[in-house]
Amino acid sequence: VIRPEPCGACGSCLRFGKSALKCRRCQLLLHAKCRERCPGPCAPRPRQHAWPREGVLADFAPPAPPLVPALVVQCVTEVEMRGLTEAGLYRVPGAEPLVREWKQRLLRGGDALPTLGSVTDIHVVCGVLKDFLRGLKEPLVTFSLHPAFLRAADIPDDAACGTALRHVVGKLPPANRDTLAFLMLHLLRVSRSPDCRMDVLNLSRVFGPTLVGHGSANPTPLAIMEDTPRQCKVVARLLALPPDFWRGFVGTEQENLVP
Repeated sequence: VIRPEPCGACGSCLRFGKSALKCRRCQLLLHAKCRERCPGPCAPRPRQHAWPREGVLADFAPPAPPLVPALVVQCVTEVEMRGLTEAGLYRVPGAEPLVREWKQRLLRGGDALPTLGSVTDIHVVCGVLKDFLRGLKEPLVTFSLHPAFLRAADIPDDAACGTALRHVVGKLPPANRDTLAFLMLHLLRVSRSPDCRMDVLNLSRVFGPTLVGHGSANPTPLAIMEDTPRQCKVVARLLALPPDFWRGFVGTEQENLVP
């Protein structure tokens, strides 16, 4: 399993890295233990079972820059208000049913987003943000630019690596670029909080698969194995770029947007 999806029999989530069964005809996914409960005959999956594949990032971006989806802004704002003293921020998982519930509530909210202040566990808010990013049809580092990001991060000279990464970031679609900048500034603040105990290395391990992903929607097992350490390297290298570079995309005043 690369992208978390619901089991076609029991409805609970198939998690990243776990083995699953997939029908060759209708692409239905099942837990191995749910094989005997497989519905039949084969039929296209109803739209509501497609969670969390909602679209590309631009589908959620506002009409005016910075093009950062309101859901991302709301989650980041809430985390920075009351989460920067929480150990293991983004590493400790939130309760999965609550993550799924709040993600759907935010997606259905449109311009009138429900407040996250009533979510007691800040790890649930972190989970909503990660799950939204994971569920996009392609990662923030788009499929077409994925090889360029990997090549740039592999450059051993720090100055040359930084120059190459700036160049590739500039090629991203505007919504992807602005959202990446917004998230990098946020993750830098998290890394600087001693209470969180989440340095750049820890954050890059958590967000590498989420932000960088793979070069296609259906990577081969070999590509997954080769990409995983390089995904983390890309995020670590991006976090090493000067904050002023990222502020150039979201603006100093709007660096920490409040919905």
